Amino acid sequence: MYGLIIILLPLIFGYLLPLRHTTLLHAVGRTLSALVYIILFFMGTSLAFLDNLSSNLLAIFHIALVSMLSILACSLLALWLLERRWPWRHQHKPQALPSRLHMALESLKLCGSVLAGFLLGLSQWAPLRHASTISEYALMLMLLLVGIQLRSSGMTLRQITINRRGMLVALVSLCSALVGGVIAALLLDLPLKTGLALASGFGWYSLSGILMSESFGPVIGSAAFFNDLLRELITIMLIPLLITRQRSMTLGLSGATSMDFTLPILQRTGGMEIVPAAIVHGFIMSLLAPILIALFSA
Repeated sequence: MYGLIIILLPLIFGYLLPLRHTTLLHAVGRTLSALVYIILFFMGTSLAFLDNLSSNLLAIFHIALVSMLSILACSLLALWLLERRWPWRHQHKPQALPSRLHMALESLKLCGSVLAGFLLGLSQWAPLRHASTISEYALMLMLLLVGIQLRSSGMTLRQITINRRGMLVALVSLCSALVGGVIAALLLDLPLKTGLALASGFGWYSLSGILMSESFGPVIGSAAFFNDLLRELITIMLIPLLITRQRSMTLGLSGATSMDFTLPILQRTGGMEIVPAAIVHGFIMSLLAPILIALFSA
């Protein structure tokens, strides 16, 4: 219950704050970005203090790879079936794309933060043993700011229900990811709730790794981070290849990032008509990610 409270209360409280001043919202965004790097740094530090470090590192990458492949396979199949059953009609011709290498490097910067914390943690410096406590307080502040950002997006219930494609893709993405999480749990011999929690990050690696570390420890937390990071990197590469014939698939694979990080590439390849659906889809997945991880972790 404690883990559930420290996740849900700051998120709900932040969502209830009616913050609209542009300058303050920019400050919230900058603070949130800094907190992500700080928390991931301490996640890496906690990892360095694990016993049997080498075997744990192998476990992390094994869990991350199996869970990513299971979730991705289920998502691809479900979204392909959705596109066949209800094709997304459009007239847009893709524009010139931003550098996919540049976008991938932006994601990999967060890996550098985890690696820096890990390397410093190997020194076994005594103050770093308090890393988990520091990251817990930073996590609560981060979730408060996430709630504020979700509220400031201006997305109303009416806007969400009107855009049926965004809702439909979100529903299929959610169900297929959870099925993939169950399959991953069976393959990895993990509790089902752990597999479901791993599947609930929806590509939001900077959040899932942090929340899972708090609930399941640094091994599962790091696996969740790399699981969602790999998913996003693959999505960046697949969007330009699939957008013409598989619009639902490209939107669904973008997960929670379709309203921010992958939105520019979706807009350039899919046109302005995909933007409302992308924002609705990303809003729903961003709202569900911390709630589902908290529920499956409780």
